[in-house]
Amino acid sequence: MHTALRLALRAAERVRALAPEALLAFHGTYALLHGARLLERGAAAVLGGECEEDLVALCEAVERGAELAPFRRPGPAAAALRRLDYPVPSRQGLPPAERYARLDDGAGGERLAGHAEASRGCKHACRHCPLPAVYRGRFFAVPVEVVVEDVARQAAAGVRHVTFGDPDFLNGPTHALRVAEAVHARCPEITFDFTAKVEHLVRHAALLPALRRAGALFAVSAVESLSEVVLARLDKGHRRADVARAFEVCREAGIALRPSLLPFTPWSTLDDYLDLLDTFAREGWVAALDPVQLSIRLLLPPGSLLLEDPALAGAPYDDDALGVVWRHPDPRMDALQEKVARAVEEAARRGEAPEATFEVVRQLALAAAGLPHRHVPAAVAADTGRRAPRLTESWFC
Repeated sequence: MHTALRLALRAAERVRALAPEALLAFHGTYALLHGARLLERGAAAVLGGECEEDLVALCEAVERGAELAPFRRPGPAAAALRRLDYPVPSRQGLPPAERYARLDDGAGGERLAGHAEASRGCKHACRHCPLPAVYRGRFFAVPVEVVVEDVARQAAAGVRHVTFGDPDFLNGPTHALRVAEAVHARCPEITFDFTAKVEHLVRHAALLPALRRAGALFAVSAVESLSEVVLARLDKGHRRADVARAFEVCREAGIALRPSLLPFTPWSTLDDYLDLLDTFAREGWVAALDPVQLSIRLLLPPGSLLLEDPALAGAPYDDDALGVVWRHPDPRMDALQEKVARAVEEAARRGEAPEATFEVVRQLALAAAGLPHRHVPAAVAADTGRRAPRLTESWFC
């Protein structure tokens, strides 16, 4: 969302240079959060939420030469949140499946990967997430038959793995299982991954074996932090102990858990960071981690629920950063985040193994704390020689 808007603004500059008369519309979660500023920058329309019907209406209005004021939405309160009549997505005109990410199965094999949605929005209100500002606790289920047909058409084009891009696949656990089993019945060769909250993985652990039988290979889950203080500030809905339980239930079901992290927030301490690194090494979770997760810094778009926190009062908005800029009360944390971000980017460019990058990051953290190197024995992975499956271009919540 954040990256997409940054790319969109760069693209908009090129479009304006090539076709000054063109009308530019922005749609999506981050577009709506930045609606007022996009309108100031000359956007003809800003839409968000369940806005596909509005996009069609916008095109029709442009063709008629009608007034576009109804499509100029300045902020998240104007999100469209009515249930749509979801058709099967049309992918005509898009690049072929070969141009997109692949599944790295962890054993040296790759498969073409596609994307589908079984639901949209989210019923939760994690305070750092942009979705609550737009969806306000609502989510919408896509009909099972629509999802199945969408996946079947992608399978016919050569896709062999599908990412369910729902903000949380288990917002509606019964619906999720129906979708997974129906897709498997129609396309038994298709595997999939999904995103789910830690609390949902723990609460619905009994569903995980059935999802595995239907083709689930891995789940992305927003662990964010192991600090009880940070988890409470973010209103994540889980505790530190739940993280270990989520890893356990996923492992028992044969589903790899790939955690996303938010280690740099105004409330995270350097001790928290060192503890995070030690725990991941000790528990054997490093192989399932994208090292970029160790560098993630809290983003604060307009409308973020966290802007109500006293620790962020008066923090200024930065147009270039597309968000509110905050500084950590401990300068070592800001300096460490910058060093870790550079290190993981360089390591990714070299194709370095996650474990090697992890050790570089740990040395940076120890140096920031003024501590000597200390070795934490890593747990032996259950399936030695095999890496956790992942996408070749990872995304994360």
